[in-house]
Amino acid sequence: MIITLQPMTEQEFQSYLVYTTKHYAEEKIKAGTWLPEDAPELAEQTFHDLLPDGLQTAHHHLWSLTLDGKEMAGWLWLHAEPVHPQRDAFIYDFGLYSPYRGKGYAKQALARLDEKARDMGVRKLSLHVFAHNEAARRLYETTGFLETDIIMSKKL
Repeated sequence: MIITLQPMTEQEFQSYLVYTTKHYAEEKIKAGTWLPEDAPELAEQTFHDLLPDGLQTAHHHLWSLTLDGKEMAGWLWLHAEPVHPQRDAFIYDFGLYSPYRGKGYAKQALARLDEKARDMGVRKLSLHVFAHNEAARRLYETTGFLETDIIMSKKL
């Protein structure tokens, strides 16, 4: 089976937004960045600020990851500013639903993204990964991503 990147429909986007807002809040709590009582509102505000026009927000590309163009397996969100001086694009979100993890689909999806990004004139892809997400870190390292900045914290 082959992973394809299909533009999200409005219905897919609305479902994605509900899921990812909740998930992002949970990840920020795990990382110790936000307090549990503040996280839902902060996550909602973050997505509103980043995507004020939803799917039509300029320079943001949201794709559904599908198997053979049919079965929904995950999502990918890229911001590519066409006038960025370094031709850098940023992956805001990427994920596969549980049944599709560990089967090589994530590597396939990132390879498809590389192709699309090159077609858009992008020369560098960047992303953020939570330090506690070891599986994602391994995936990104094996697909050519290098650490560029590291923030460290300790609890007192």
